[in-house]
Amino acid sequence: MTAKTPILRINALTKTFENFTALHGIDLNVDDGEFLAIVGPSGSGKTTLIRILVGMDEPTDGSVWLRDKRIDVVPANKRPTCMVFQSLALFPHRTVGQNIEFPLKLRGVAPAKRKERALELLDTLRLPRDYYSKRIQQCSGGEKQRVALARALAFDPEILFFDEPLSALDYRLRKTLEKELKDLHRRTGKTFIYITHSLEEAMVMSDRIAIMKAGHFEQIAPAEEIYARPKSRFVAEFMGEVNFFDLVNGTASDVTMSDSAGASLAGQTGTLTIRPESLRRLGEGDSADLSFEGVVEAEYLLGSRVQYRITLASGREMGVEVLRENAVPGGVGASLTVGCDLKAAHLIADAQSTEDTPNAAA
Repeated sequence: MTAKTPILRINALTKTFENFTALHGIDLNVDDGEFLAIVGPSGSGKTTLIRILVGMDEPTDGSVWLRDKRIDVVPANKRPTCMVFQSLALFPHRTVGQNIEFPLKLRGVAPAKRKERALELLDTLRLPRDYYSKRIQQCSGGEKQRVALARALAFDPEILFFDEPLSALDYRLRKTLEKELKDLHRRTGKTFIYITHSLEEAMVMSDRIAIMKAGHFEQIAPAEEIYARPKSRFVAEFMGEVNFFDLVNGTASDVTMSDSAGASLAGQTGTLTIRPESLRRLGEGDSADLSFEGVVEAEYLLGSRVQYRITLASGREMGVEVLRENAVPGGVGASLTVGCDLKAAHLIADAQSTEDTPNAAA
């Protein structure tokens, strides 16, 4: 099978501000038609990267290529890309149609063609055609978001960049628009590169997630792979609540292993990661590859699930999450034995396990 040719290539990209380096020679390939989410904590370099990709900043070193053309040396308004900002940056005193047509007007497209394209995009974004004459100030938050997307698509860009466009919206609307963005991506076939603080957004919408830390990529992979097989403690914890157990020569404190699990882990050193939802309650006579005994210290209701913080024999804490119908009788103060299959745990190699990270999920 012939390998895909990436639509976007980032080669050894570096950005330095006086004595601070925001990007450390990063590399990235993005496939044509891919939905890539870039996530990371504040200060990880996400904003710096997106500003370079859209042409708002220049790199200190390295290059950015769109297919076979180097674009980091091309002015922003000459690139076949478009940006959807968090603020949307719509013209408040203009109509929906005028906002959508604006990039076409700048390119000298005739008025009739501009209107035709605007009406097509209203259809694409599932807004009524009579919104063409509606004032932006009369639109709801969700409608404004759709107008901003229509404007971004107006001149048929090859790549759409998104800078946390949903962060200012309420939860219910944000969840609706997450699904609409994913559907829009599928219907248009465009390449989407999406910057967000929200891991949930990234997991719902994207084909791959790139996790940034301190100006470099820690891991780039599909969401399920990163969640189940993180390459470092930082990634494991960033992807959600997780329990860490230091494994030294095949043994770990507080962990009871079955014979088969002990044989599989014999001689290995690193960090075992176990997600709270991978654990199940064990009754008398039940067994698991890995098991843990403790006392329930706190209980949190999470809709259809219940999360517990338990204290193990050593005094360390551990997170456990079960379906509500499997709630622990007695709740806080009750003794609890939980376990999981070895395949539900993931071992991070010792060289990648040196992060100063808490030992258990809260």
